[in-house]
Amino acid sequence: MGTLTPEVVVIPTPGLGNSTYLVGAGPDALAIDVPRDAWRIVEIAQDHGWRITHALETHVHNDYLSGARELEAAHGTSIVAPGRGDYAFRHVPADEGFEVAAGNGGLVARATPGHTPEHLSWELQDAAGTPTALFSGGSLLIGGVGRTDLLGRARIAEMTEAQFRTMRRLAELPDEVAVHPTHGTGSFCVAGDVDIGGLATIGALKRWNPAFAASDLEAFDAELTAGRTLYPTYYRRMAPLNRRGPRQLDGPLLPQALTTERFAGARASGAWVLDARDRWAFAEGHVQGAWNIEAGDAFAAYAGWLLPFDAPIVLVVDSPEQEVDVRDELLRIGFDHVLGHLAGGMDAWLAVGGETSSYATASWEELREPGEERVLDVRQPYEWRDGVVPGSERVFVADLPSAVSRLDPHQRYLVACRTGVRAAIAASLLDAAGIAARPVVDGGVPALPAADLEPVVE
Repeated sequence: MGTLTPEVVVIPTPGLGNSTYLVGAGPDALAIDVPRDAWRIVEIAQDHGWRITHALETHVHNDYLSGARELEAAHGTSIVAPGRGDYAFRHVPADEGFEVAAGNGGLVARATPGHTPEHLSWELQDAAGTPTALFSGGSLLIGGVGRTDLLGRARIAEMTEAQFRTMRRLAELPDEVAVHPTHGTGSFCVAGDVDIGGLATIGALKRWNPAFAASDLEAFDAELTAGRTLYPTYYRRMAPLNRRGPRQLDGPLLPQALTTERFAGARASGAWVLDARDRWAFAEGHVQGAWNIEAGDAFAAYAGWLLPFDAPIVLVVDSPEQEVDVRDELLRIGFDHVLGHLAGGMDAWLAVGGETSSYATASWEELREPGEERVLDVRQPYEWRDGVVPGSERVFVADLPSAVSRLDPHQRYLVACRTGVRAAIAASLLDAAGIAARPVVDGGVPALPAADLEPVVE
């Protein structure tokens, strides 16, 4: 790659809570942890005058599909991936010490197991062999570490011990080494209170990352357990697909506008109607039976958590451009059966007399005195421990499809979470099931004073 000092470009994918990195020098660049919509990464590389010669993987991803094969097919990019990853497609296997040239230095593979057993971090070195940056994947994060429970309960102890040893190894790096993780805020692959964006160094993280402060394995395990939340069920599908190699897309997809007739036909044939408009617009009026997961940072996670993996999907969106954004988010996690969007949106559906539904919304102040409505708290179980509305019923939003039958169909529900996003999702599921519900859309349970809450005693 020449004799130039490499430049690092950070490319976030907010919907997944992840970042991809370009390390460029001269005419060439390396890409680290590329998502399935790889054309987005290529465009940014081209803006810098770079050609992506290598796609480096840090681990077999559990939260999204890799775009490395998209790069290989379209641009002849060489894929470099962990040798212990059991990949079924053509790649260059890398293990401890493997090096890829980068400008006047190189990227050197460092074994950092724990988040996954095959995990590698890529250490950027200068011409003298001095480390200057670490692309830590799902291992060392800004404020935490990668989860060690994604491979199942049977391997948690093994992976936790491996991650503990990894932290001890990374602590030996020079303090000035910059840290660039793949996972960050919004990713369910993280354990602890993490952040993404900005710049952190090994020295800074040793001061305020609690995973570095753990004195022994027991304390480290306690720190991981404290930061552990539920994770989307679609994660179980990602690693096998990434090992096999995701179906290639061969470039960006164009919007697919469906006439009201085609949309109605797909709906009648069993396609899932997913409305990605904001929670207020959905409440005012929506296609009867639709589920609402508004476009935004949480969209992919909850879509993957709730929707059947192989089912056809039709979208209601604000614009064709939003359809592309939403469909890209779904493609990143393997939802390849999006048929398109309702052309003309709700106006077109209303014009042909399509079946509709609507409901009122609520503010968080109403949680204090819900009246005849029963509060349904759809946060995660760990959040309930901090306090719940007295007398509320609690069902995590991802468990709601299987729990709807246990709810009283004659009861009216006031649905709450922390911000309103999950409450809106849950209200749409209840509405589709014929149960009256109002979502709290402008806040939620944590907005209540402590005096208005009761703790959950386990």
